[in-house]
Parts: sequence; structure tokens; C-alpha cells
Amino acid sequence: METTTAIFGAFNQGTLPTIACFNKASTPLGVDFDALIAAMQVFVDKHVVPVWGTPAKLIKSKGFVKGAWAMVFLDNADQPGALAYHDLTPDGLPQSKVFVKTTIKNHDLVSVSASHELVEMLVDPAINLMTTGPDPKVIYAYESADPVEALSFPVNGIPMTDFVYPSYFEAFHKLGSVQFDYLKKVKKPFQILSGGYQIIFKNGKWSQVFGSASKKKHFAREDRRGHRSEQRPHAGKGKLKRADVKAIERAERRG
Repeated sequence: METTTAIFGAFNQGTLPTIACFNKASTPLGVDFDALIAAMQVFVDKHVVPVWGTPAKLIKSKGFVKGAWAMVFLDNADQPGALAYHDLTPDGLPQSKVFVKTTIKNHDLVSVSASHELVEMLVDPAINLMTTGPDPKVIYAYESADPVEALSFPVNGIPMTDFVYPSYFEAFHKLGSVQFDYLKKVKKPFQILSGGYQIIFKNGKWSQVFGSASKKKHFAREDRRGHRSEQRPHAGKGKLKRADVKAIERAERRG
């Protein structure tokens, strides 16, 4: 009997996913890891779920947990085994990576970067949601934190990212008619704040639109390897790769 390899194009959002959070970074996070996980749980329960309807249970682990999504903290994309984490967990489930050293080098907070990855993974777990918008020749990626990523608010005293609401992606709303992001800084659909950006598909190519020239310059200097946003072109073609646990283990032993 001929067998085929399953291609995970989407995930069942009718179930409550468990997200295993584990820290493989040697660089200090700048925040207690247990406190960060607890704050992200409150962030999800009290702020994200009422808006997006995407609950999740976050747990601390030492590595991948069978049947669970994952959020792994690494130093950077050059850390031994980092690139072997690929795009999905070994079970083919959603995974986010937070690069601690890279984040700090960019003068950003690890907690904000982690909550950014978390909300975007919950809203678009398969990295394949897109929508039309104000420009009929452009398709806009469903990235829920990118347009407002420079802003944050405290949860349990720990900064968490601002994020947009579903109304942000609905072009029919009039200026100031509804709430478009948690911090109420966005005034109209598809508005990009000065510290944010938007991933778009135009003329057969993926690119970014920036909220300011300074953001565009800052973005160009960032190491984007391994981020979910960089996986979007592959996700649309069903080419997301599962983490290679054996390759990770070999690299970490050598490291």
C-alpha cells in the first residue's frame, strides 16, 4: 500500500493547545523564566482570548513535549542546533523561537519579543492566513503584532506586546469607529505605527511595508533567520519542516 507524508496546512483551533516553553539560551533573559511564563499566561487569558478567542495553556518544560506546541528560547540563529529546530515541532505542530541575544542586541525586551511570537502563533498557527485590504493589488499577512510591535504594556509587571484586533484587518471600518489594537493607538484598518511594519504579497513577491524610515533602517540590520515571519513563503507551499531532534542533540553535544 502506498504511503504519503502528511502536510500540515492548518491546525485545529477548536481544541485548547498546550505550549511547552523551554529555555536553551545561555544569555540571561532579563526576567525570571517562571515569572515570564506566568505573565504570558495572563496575557493570553485576560487580553488575547477575549479578542481573538485563542486560548492556550503554557507550561515550563526541558524540551519538546509530545502533542504540545512549543516556544523555545535560543541565543541566536548561530547557536549550535538552532537552525535544526526548523519550523514545526517534531510532531508537526506550531513552534515559535525567541532569540535572546539577538533580541537584546536589537535593544528590545525578551518578554515583548516572546509575547509577540505567542500572540501571532495563536492567531495564525500555520503561518498561512492572509487577507485583502485597502490596496486591491496587495495581499496582507495576518500578523497580529507586527504593525504595533514597538509598543507594550505591563502584565504582572512584565512588558507584553501590543497587538491588533480582528477589526484591524477589516477595511470597511471608518476612522476611529472601533478599537483596532489593545493600546488604542491605531486609528484605522491597516494603519502601521511608526515602530511597526506589515508583511505583504505583491507582484508575486513577499516584502514589507514600514511605518517609518527609521523602522525600515532598523529592520534591515536585524537577523531575521528562524523567525516565523520568515517562514511564511514556505508555509504557503506546504514546505514547513519539523524540528530535527537528533540533529539538535548532536549539535548541542558538540557545542
